[in-house]
Amino acid sequence: MTDYTTVSIPKDLADRVDQTIEGTSFSSTSDLVRFLLRSIVIQHQQSEETLTESDFDEITDQLRDLGYLE
Repeated sequence: MTDYTTVSIPKDLADRVDQTIEGTSFSSTSDLVRFLLRSIVIQHQQSEETLTESDFDEITDQLRDLGYLE
């Protein structure tokens, strides 16, 4: 059995994510967040590099370009 923890995000962001994932394979905000975090972590574990501030900036830019961030 998998243990879970809670991650808090602002309600307005959760509402925007809900609108964004309509019609996709993601059934909830949690599904999308798990997918994004898993993708980021796996990518950087495979490269065996530590995430830098520049990496986070690049991820933020990509999420902004996709419409998930303002």
